[in-house]
Amino acid sequence: MSLQQPASSHEILGCRECQTTDESEVLDDVPADNAESKLSKAAEEELMIRCEQQFEQLEKLQNEIILCEPDLSENPQEQSVNRLLATEAELDRWHTVEPQLLAENPEVLLKAGKEEMRKLCSELEMVLSCVEAKRDNLRETKKLEEKWLEEKRQVLESATSHANLIQEQNEKLSEHSVLQDTKDKIQKMKVYQEKLMESLGEILEKHIPPPVSANKKNIPDETNEDLISLSDILELLMNKVLNTSHDPYVTIDSTFWPPYVEMLLRYGIAVRHHENYFKIRLETFF
Repeated sequence: MSLQQPASSHEILGCRECQTTDESEVLDDVPADNAESKLSKAAEEELMIRCEQQFEQLEKLQNEIILCEPDLSENPQEQSVNRLLATEAELDRWHTVEPQLLAENPEVLLKAGKEEMRKLCSELEMVLSCVEAKRDNLRETKKLEEKWLEEKRQVLESATSHANLIQEQNEKLSEHSVLQDTKDKIQKMKVYQEKLMESLGEILEKHIPPPVSANKKNIPDETNEDLISLSDILELLMNKVLNTSHDPYVTIDSTFWPPYVEMLLRYGIAVRHHENYFKIRLETFF
């Protein structure tokens, strides 16, 4: 197995020069109002020395990792156990290590603190904007809920007042008065029905000729007593509908004058049974 070659000193120095160039570009992009926050030359030199020390340590660790890379021919399960043990040992070691400052120079610490505070303020501003937007949404929702609650309260008050009014009216009305009122209504309906029947009889008597037998059609003054009048046919149909609404059909017999039946069917007053030709019923007018 070919091992990866450790990074050369030229490559590391190239990375340092690139980082130095990037840092100088970032410093050049800083606005004029932040000029006073730039580090002094002594602080920059101290940071550069600290960065070189860190790069040397990284180079050393990288070489150790490459040289200590396990052989793939070993047992994979054993490799996993070893890696787990090494990771746990490293974690325990970091728990015991005391945290160190980035640098002892107070100017560097002030600069780092300002950067952290600037990042924290930016994050807090984002949180504040989100909270304000959520607050505005909650206010709108609260207004809608209050409006809906007021509408429901008004509906409840109207329903309560109407229910109280009905209850007062029911308390005023006695059972005897309700019964008497019902009887009066029934009597009025009977009188109205009698008037309608009288008017219907007068119309039929005036405009509908009396039934004449087929063998006496040349004698208009004589009528067949076996044939019933049109008013009787209509009465039979209406009574059949009211009394037996499930079977409203009336059977046509010899007492029904055919012209009467034909007229009722033609003008849509009556309809035939769809299976029995000799049965008719009153048309449904509602």
